[in-house]
Amino acid sequence: MARPRAMRLSYVAFSLALYFSATAQAQVTLAPDSMRQAAVIALREGDAPRAQAFAEALLERDADDLNAHLIRSRALRDQGKVAPARAAARRAWTLAETDADKYAAALITAQVLSTQGKRTRAQLWLRRAAQHAPNDRLKARAKRDFRYVRARNRWSTKLDFVLAPNSNINNGSANDRSYLNHAFSALFGEPVEYALSGSAQALSGIEYGASLRTRYRFRETASTAQDLKFGLSYRSFILSESAKVQAPDVSGSDFAFGTLSFGYGYRQLNMERLGEFSGDLEAGQSWYGGSRYASYLRGAVGQSIKTSATRRYRFGLNAERLLGQATPDVDTLGFSASLTERFASGNLGYIGISTEVTQSIEPTSEYAEVEIRGGYVLGKPIMGAALQFGLGMSYRDYDLSIHSPDGRQDRRIFADMTATFTDIDYYGFNPSLTVSASRTDSNIGLYDVNRFGVSLGIKSAF
Repeated sequence: MARPRAMRLSYVAFSLALYFSATAQAQVTLAPDSMRQAAVIALREGDAPRAQAFAEALLERDADDLNAHLIRSRALRDQGKVAPARAAARRAWTLAETDADKYAAALITAQVLSTQGKRTRAQLWLRRAAQHAPNDRLKARAKRDFRYVRARNRWSTKLDFVLAPNSNINNGSANDRSYLNHAFSALFGEPVEYALSGSAQALSGIEYGASLRTRYRFRETASTAQDLKFGLSYRSFILSESAKVQAPDVSGSDFAFGTLSFGYGYRQLNMERLGEFSGDLEAGQSWYGGSRYASYLRGAVGQSIKTSATRRYRFGLNAERLLGQATPDVDTLGFSASLTERFASGNLGYIGISTEVTQSIEPTSEYAEVEIRGGYVLGKPIMGAALQFGLGMSYRDYDLSIHSPDGRQDRRIFADMTATFTDIDYYGFNPSLTVSASRTDSNIGLYDVNRFGVSLGIKSAF
């Protein structure tokens, strides 16, 4: 009996040896495509270490195996090893040549960066992924991932640039003559007319500048959010040749305007998540012509409510204290209300009204104003351009003016149209063109103002 048992044991040992030998041989001779497929299956099954082992075996065979770097990056990321995962993704991007390869490398890079908490950089890589997406389905996925990361990013930054011809860079008068201080009328028995200087009249030129606004969401719950905000803006001008002749002693930088601001924002969902309360506080400093112009502190509260799937109302109250270095101190209080409606056609309509009153140690700076503004956004592009229109009017009344015993009354109308060229998409940005015009008619000729401008811009496509 001992001999047959020994023979069976020998047979089992021999069989196991053959099995392990065959397995080892299969591992050595496994085709690269089969190994890549096995690595992908391992990732899907949540076996990241196994996928990493397959990827590294492929890289021993070919250090420039793009897919192996992608698999290794994903496997390392799934294990929380973000530094080597980022290095593998970087190598994959270097090796990528086709749009499909660049899409895959950009997508895994964004995933690794998001895992690291570097969501702003992840958003930039998702824009790259969308740019190189080989088809609409994959592009839609990149956009979806972008929105997901943006919603969870504590940082949100907006950059704006402007380069535009402007018919009135100095807010100058549309007239070349006006009337002197009405006290002179009493002295001479009739209004005294005088010629306006070239710099007091409208000067044309090119406006250029940029602005940056960023916020950091330092606290967030399911229904509230608190932000710290920072803003920076600057714009200046280049006078046209006709403006240089009209006002030879003036340069475009004399009208340059800049601001620096810091603020705090609070948001809270209410009314069973159909409404939102907002509160903002901001302090800032402005400069005009290279010199300090005014410091300010402003606050605003607002409440919006969605009464249906297509309609939203919003009400707001704002206040500002302006402490002037080159302008009088002014306190401002304002109220606003608006309605936004989405129509069955997909178009969007907006109408709003706002009022504002001021108080100042300088009586001629005190006024009351009411403004009505409307807007309409087409739901479908026309010839590759998404169109939106704006129209409004305002009335401002100054009780006192040195130029008229009746005070000063300004009536203003304004309109604008913006075309965003959605067929032109570069890294998720579309170029835009805005045409705007306004006209202010005042009972005092000095304050009659006409303005027309065309500006180029860039808007995010998602």
